[in-house]
Amino acid sequence: MMASEAAYRAVGTLYNALMTALVIGLVSRRGSDTAREYIFRHFRRQHLEKFLPGLQKLGLADEKDAPACALYHYHSNALGGVKTGYLRESDTKAWVRYPPPRWMWKGTAIAAVPHDVSAAFLHGWHGHNGVSLNNPGLGFVCTGMTVDGKPGLEGYYYDYGRPLKEEERVRFAYDEEMPRIDWKTQPKLATENWPEERRLRTFRSYAMGYVQTMLPVLQDLLGPQDAQLEMGRVARLVGLQFHEETARDLDLPTDVERGDLDSARLFARWLTALLSAEGEEISTEEKDGAVVVRMQGWKLARDLQLVDLLAGFDAWNELWLGAAGAHDRFLKLETSRSYGDEGWQAAWRIAPR
Repeated sequence: MMASEAAYRAVGTLYNALMTALVIGLVSRRGSDTAREYIFRHFRRQHLEKFLPGLQKLGLADEKDAPACALYHYHSNALGGVKTGYLRESDTKAWVRYPPPRWMWKGTAIAAVPHDVSAAFLHGWHGHNGVSLNNPGLGFVCTGMTVDGKPGLEGYYYDYGRPLKEEERVRFAYDEEMPRIDWKTQPKLATENWPEERRLRTFRSYAMGYVQTMLPVLQDLLGPQDAQLEMGRVARLVGLQFHEETARDLDLPTDVERGDLDSARLFARWLTALLSAEGEEISTEEKDGAVVVRMQGWKLARDLQLVDLLAGFDAWNELWLGAAGAHDRFLKLETSRSYGDEGWQAAWRIAPR
């Protein structure tokens, strides 16, 4: 695998894990009510930003509402590397299915996700599709969720032909089941012919989108300081836990523990590769016995309206602090950051301690 492709994959892996870890952290530390509210707000925000423009981009604007919605989820998830199934029964009923493993609940983390937290995803997005389409009769019927031990998250969009009350927009019917589908005849996008690098760039952007929503939603829900505490805690853990996997993909050594300038150079290569793969403007230099990685601007958060910009940065930065500890615990990573008229300036000084 080319280094650039490995870096795109690494960014997607880290941010996928960060989303999962944040929700699990909220469940365990602040309770399922807070985690449910976070998931609802997160996916409602994404829905309002992405759903209608996405229908246009995917060429689905002229489809009947139920099939258009199911196809939207089928195709948009496929672009992000998430396996999804689709079945159209009629103009008013169309199925979508997310088979295991569930992308958002990575690995064994799925065992810690309560029913209502997973369901908040459907209430935040799927249940609002009819509202956004000016079709008050369109709802979503969930016939199974993986967190409940079902063989996938699945359900169907259905046009009832009458206005729905808010509580009717998502309902659960576990006595129903998606009919059998032929995976070989599922709808196709042009992505089938995309080169691997383009596919991985899209996977990276899909995962980055979760973080771009995570920062403002968490600050609005918990306040800037508590948001920094909760996101920063899990970001550091994700950096610690996933550095080795991503370093190996980048053909970089692990278990270094030298605490010297060569080790600092290796971590600078890892950090530069990931930040560059995000689209950040990065430069490096050696100065006074240390390696300095500089970032001009912060593309990830360029268009975000954050209550506290620096608190958001510091929470995100815990990813790199955790990764540095996993790379070589005898190195010291110091971060400087500022935001002013010229935008973001940030630097990481990596040196033996």
